[in-house]
Amino acid sequence: MPRLRLTGLELAWGAFAVANLVAMAVWEAWETIPFHFIWVSLTLLYGFRVWRVGPMLGVLGFVIVSTGSLILYDVHVGSQLGGELTEVPLMSAMFLAMVWHARRRQAALREVEQLADARAALLASQEQFLHDASHELRTPVTIARGHLEVLRRSGASAGEIDVALDELGRIERIVERLLLLAKADRPDFLALTEIELEAFLEDVFMRFAEVAPRRWRLGELARGTLTADAEQLRIALDALLENAVKHTEPGEVVELRSRAVGGGVAIEVADGGGGIPHAALGRIFERFGRADSARNRSVGGVGLGLSIVAAIARAHGGSCSVTTDGDGSTFSLVLPVFQAGEAESPEPAAPLREVPEPA
Repeated sequence: MPRLRLTGLELAWGAFAVANLVAMAVWEAWETIPFHFIWVSLTLLYGFRVWRVGPMLGVLGFVIVSTGSLILYDVHVGSQLGGELTEVPLMSAMFLAMVWHARRRQAALREVEQLADARAALLASQEQFLHDASHELRTPVTIARGHLEVLRRSGASAGEIDVALDELGRIERIVERLLLLAKADRPDFLALTEIELEAFLEDVFMRFAEVAPRRWRLGELARGTLTADAEQLRIALDALLENAVKHTEPGEVVELRSRAVGGGVAIEVADGGGGIPHAALGRIFERFGRADSARNRSVGGVGLGLSIVAAIARAHGGSCSVTTDGDGSTFSLVLPVFQAGEAESPEPAAPLREVPEPA
């Protein structure tokens, strides 16, 4: 149990209380005066300090026993009337009433401080959100406006129109991801269903393998049923695969696989890119976090994809992580509610299925 640390104020009160106890013993006829000095000073001291319950009850018990014993002795020898003994329970009751109000006030102040801190954190988060969003949206808007103004002043150009449409589409994707992140903490964010995981991952894999020129590999897949929001899970996996494509070159490997872990499942996306600097591993799942501090448009994206993966994982009660080395990175999305299917036969696991790179 933590010990009560005495301050100078408390030590001074202790000396004052002992002096008044001595006065009660020496001047029996006047003992009610030091008696009240002790109780009033104790009440004032508690108002400044508001001790924990244990030390407070200990001090109260000492004052009750010491003052009550002296009055009882005086009543016994006849120097005080018996009614003086009622002062002790009355002063005790008044002190405890003050303690109750003081502790209620202290609890209310703590609650107000917590609410104020939460409000300040929310306001700071909103301010940072607006700052980041405006920063990210300003660049594509400026580019799109510039190209459209060129079209207005000159003849139409298919290339200019394509650039403008591409930038506007980029804005739409940013806005969609920002809105998803804004809704991620709501209780109705997920619509849980039973998902046949193997077929689901094969579908996600084939969609990406058909459009991005990489050496796509479908590794071993855990068989079973996953309880999750299919749409949000697809968004998270698309973000992981999109991230792998951005950080690899044509001909480099991107592999999708899954494995059962305890009562859940780990879905992994491994790539053969250049890896991630270790200094950046702690921030890549943050909103607008990047592996590099520069916002290089040649890589694409605005640092929202992995934060979306983290938000969707948290909403499912899961987690996401990354391991990296010089030969690439492996992102792992762990979801908790997975019912593994029964093995159909004791045959060894199927080999990696590789989709040839488009010609």
